[in-house]
Amino acid sequence: MPREPDYNRRNSADAEETAAAILGWLANEPDMLGRFLALSGLQPNQLRGAVNDPGFLSGMIDFLMGHEPTLLAFCEATGTKPETVAAAWRHYSGPVSGEF
Repeated sequence: MPREPDYNRRNSADAEETAAAILGWLANEPDMLGRFLALSGLQPNQLRGAVNDPGFLSGMIDFLMGHEPTLLAFCEATGTKPETVAAAWRHYSGPVSGEF
């Protein structure tokens, strides 16, 4: 059953909002930002250009999803539910093999 366009727009907007919150949180957590940059291979001056790249956003959210203590620290600091981050992760990562 196809999803309704309003649902897709709302899901996309929620995912964008979550990604922006993650980036803002990382920007205020120098140790986490440094770890993310080291793992991603990005330089700090490349962040501004990368924020509009869905692949970058997927990788940034994957960074949180791949380490539960980091995910929980973000959620606690921002009042975001882990399920919200997981929904954004699914949005940017695309369907998992076998999902429609």
